[in-house]
Amino acid sequence: MGFETVFAFLMSFEKKIPSWTKNKYVLTLAGFVVWLLFFDHNDFFTQMERKKELRQINKGKAYYSSRIEEIKKASADMNESPERAAREKYMMKKDNEDLFIVDETE
Repeated sequence: MGFETVFAFLMSFEKKIPSWTKNKYVLTLAGFVVWLLFFDHNDFFTQMERKKELRQINKGKAYYSSRIEEIKKASADMNESPERAAREKYMMKKDNEDLFIVDETE
């Protein structure tokens, strides 16, 4: 296998490549796209991970917003009637009272 046969093979291979792929602008654009997709600080895969994290954070935000509303409501009830809240929530009673607990789960 001489130099001429290798050179002839490469020349025939070069003729099979479309001419638009040899254009320096197309090659530059392709290199730029590859750089942005894989090597840049804000590459495609990092952006997908960040979007996933953002969705999780928004779910957490919705959960904590609902919890804040529940706590504000409970706090307002407690401020409205602290004796009632202590009796119902913490089962507190006066010394001369009897406490009856009714289970309403069934």
